[in-house]
Amino acid sequence: MATTAARVRVRWTAERKFYTGMAVAMFVATYVGFARSFFLRPLFPEWPSPHEPIFYVHGTLFASWCVLLMAQASFVGVGRVDVHRRVGPWGAVLAASMVVFGVLAALSAANRPGGFIAVPVPPMQFLIVPLVDMLLFGTFVTVAILRRRDAQAHKRWMILATTSLLGAAFSRWPGIHDTGNPLVYFGCASLFIVALAIWDFRSRGRLHRTTVVGGALLVVSVPLRLALSSTPEWLAFATWAAGLMR
Repeated sequence: MATTAARVRVRWTAERKFYTGMAVAMFVATYVGFARSFFLRPLFPEWPSPHEPIFYVHGTLFASWCVLLMAQASFVGVGRVDVHRRVGPWGAVLAASMVVFGVLAALSAANRPGGFIAVPVPPMQFLIVPLVDMLLFGTFVTVAILRRRDAQAHKRWMILATTSLLGAAFSRWPGIHDTGNPLVYFGCASLFIVALAIWDFRSRGRLHRTTVVGGALLVVSVPLRLALSSTPEWLAFATWAAGLMR
């Protein structure tokens, strides 16, 4: 018994604790953000929430991703890399489903008479936010899968892929929601990039290339979205795309 316990303690290296902790923190951020509109919705009947079924499929998929991320990090943490690898293909299927339903949900919201719930921005203008989120998430997960034999790159791409989704969660946090400032929402999500960079310096003495490339894409995407969202070209594309769901 003592030998088994010792082995478990050895397996939980600082690196494994870090990535598992990041996955747990991401789940907590998502849970707090969507508690009133999804996880604990019956307790907050006054909170504005969507009624269309597609949004509950969308929410279930995204919540499942956060749970899967914690599970996959934990499998590696206890030395069950074999289980991690067996579950991996299901994670790829889940990620693909998230992109599909994420895009469909965004287009459906853009077609509502009032647009996106609790978003004081014209729907065709705001549509750039969730669509770019899906583009970044899908791209990062794809790269992570392609780099799965490079563990250091793989796990960083997965963390960055999940980070790309967290702006929506932070925008619904009590207190943060009241600011109405997208830079605050994305700034809070970017703290996970900062944590990853700090870990790079502590564990490697320098930034990992994945952190630099993926982190830069996430950060730069924010002002680019804000700059492009009101251009005639984007509004024309958004109107066409939303029309596909009418």
